[in-house]
Amino acid sequence: MPQKTLSAKPADIQHGWFIIDADGEVLGRLSTRIADALRGKLKTNFTPHVDTGDFVVVINCERVRVTGNKLKQKMYYSHSGYPGGLRERTLSEQLDRDPTEVIRHAVKGMIPKNKLGAAQLRKLKLYAGADHPHAAQQPLPLP
Repeated sequence: MPQKTLSAKPADIQHGWFIIDADGEVLGRLSTRIADALRGKLKTNFTPHVDTGDFVVVINCERVRVTGNKLKQKMYYSHSGYPGGLRERTLSEQLDRDPTEVIRHAVKGMIPKNKLGAAQLRKLKLYAGADHPHAAQQPLPLP
């Protein structure tokens, strides 16, 4: 007799806390590791329609690394909603302005675009420096 596929129930899920030091990490590779942890893909009871992911604390966001000419060529766009309201920044300008937003933007593109994805993104805690207020949760290094 074939074994039944187990579907995780929201009440059975244990949300852990992990910490990642972004110092010297490549942006894209770091973002995929973060997105997998937020979605819960590292767990054996991963269920696509249930939030099985963990909390992820990222420190030293300002020291993230990129390859090639992305510092000058990669653009970030925002629009005010008014005619002619398009604003654009290079990656280096965005890192100077708010380095946490660079990682949040990269991770946001890798998670589902629905309520579940929004809930998973809320579990991402980003800090530009080495200090973070989540010591009480005892975050472990991400495997």
